[in-house]
Amino acid sequence: MAATGSEKQGTKAFYVTTPIYYVNDAPHLGHAYTTVAGDVLTRWHRQRGEKVWYLTGTDEHGQKIMRTAEANDVTPQAWCDKLVEEAWKPLWEHLNIANDDFIRTTQKRHTDRVQEFVQDLYDKDEIYKGGYEGPYCVGCEEFKLPGDLIEAEDGTKLCPVHKRPVEILKEENYFFKLSAYGPKLLEFYEANPGFIQPESARNEVVNFVKQGLDDLSISRSTFDWGIPVPWDEKHVIYVWIDALLNYATAVGYNENPAKFEETFPADVHLIGKDILRFHAVIWPAMLMAQGLPVPGRVAANGWLMVGGEKMSKSNLTGIKPQDLTSHFGVDAYRWYFLRAIAFGQDGSFSWEDFTARYTSELANDYGNLASRVAAMVGKYFGGELPASAADGDAEKAVHEGLAKAVAVADAKIGEELDFQAGILAIFDFVKQVNGYITEQEPWKVAKDESEEGRARLATILYTAAESLRAVAVLLNPIMPETSQALWDSLGAEASLGALASQPVQDAATWGQLPAGATVTKGAVLFPRLEEPKKD
Repeated sequence: MAATGSEKQGTKAFYVTTPIYYVNDAPHLGHAYTTVAGDVLTRWHRQRGEKVWYLTGTDEHGQKIMRTAEANDVTPQAWCDKLVEEAWKPLWEHLNIANDDFIRTTQKRHTDRVQEFVQDLYDKDEIYKGGYEGPYCVGCEEFKLPGDLIEAEDGTKLCPVHKRPVEILKEENYFFKLSAYGPKLLEFYEANPGFIQPESARNEVVNFVKQGLDDLSISRSTFDWGIPVPWDEKHVIYVWIDALLNYATAVGYNENPAKFEETFPADVHLIGKDILRFHAVIWPAMLMAQGLPVPGRVAANGWLMVGGEKMSKSNLTGIKPQDLTSHFGVDAYRWYFLRAIAFGQDGSFSWEDFTARYTSELANDYGNLASRVAAMVGKYFGGELPASAADGDAEKAVHEGLAKAVAVADAKIGEELDFQAGILAIFDFVKQVNGYITEQEPWKVAKDESEEGRARLATILYTAAESLRAVAVLLNPIMPETSQALWDSLGAEASLGALASQPVQDAATWGQLPAGATVTKGAVLFPRLEEPKKD
């Protein structure tokens, strides 16, 4: 058995973050998509035996939060508290998100450290006072470049993300000397071509930086819902400077040197493509200015589309994850979006597509295979897994198929963040095992009661059950509840120990499930779907 994370002390943790999400409203499918992806990635690495740290949280300052709270006739802090405790944290628990920490930007552990970071930059002459006038999108909490805007039919300038008019703001601000870091960033991108993914996102950032960077406003002075600038409390720190620093403050920046040393920087920042420049330009420049290491990778996922529109509350296309989990189940929900959409690209959601994939791949291919194998072991061997006799060419083909599935899934999910290809490799193996059973016809072999017939039947059913043992291990990071149910059905908990302790990279080692294990037919893993209720 591989060493667990706690046994690998002294090595850097595999550190993964989601964006910290604005709490102006309840979470929708787009938020959950990124968070589930991070959960699958970190569960995979934990099941490799690595030390892992998975961070998510909420972004609670800024003008958008303040206005939302005012519209609901509560204080910004009361609004944030309500949304975090009643919507965000319960959803992550519902979706089996195994995050190690949940950071809130209103927490003192964060606000104090942000002030220290910004004060350090000011003391290093990296920040100066100036003024700014330009278009601002409150939804993005971002000053927009004129070239970024789109034009409505009446000539109004709109934010390209929210399709809403921008506001022209003029105020006194403090500025970070971002323009000085353009050459350093380009040199870094050249030396680290995998820093920004996918390649289209990398090209966008490189071209943007090559055009020359403007200095960045890092304070606001027309409202007060934010962290005060330590040397001038008439200003609050720009919400994006505040937000980006969560990745450092949550792991002990200026507070717990040992924790910080073994965790920071992040190995992977998972983000939406609309916040790419903040993470791939501003964030590394801030770290360079402070003499801190930059992240390993910024991976931008695409947008979830419904009816051709990006999923968001402002576009009225937001769908609650619970609307889907109540119909398809939590595990199927976790599986579907990573299976159906290539990570890094835009993808469309529909009930029809989810239903078709659930029925074909989960219920018919995977769930039915698990039920058939358990039923046949029960019928022909009284529920006791038989020992395999001599493996023939058919069995060797299954062994080779499993080895390929493990290698591909480990590379695609664990390293390349190509969740779709990794899942497809696992389900291609499931199809192979189904084909093996169809070709070997154990129900016909069972009619041969000779010693040779019984030995052949034992080999077929052992091969199928051992294949399912490996599938349970590989799918555990993606679908933990049904994987555990299958693990229990195979009697593997008693003979092999906890499912989460089984190394994914060793799943292809054949013969782990011992003969004599008690195989039981449990509940159907993926029940037949009922018609969804109509409004």
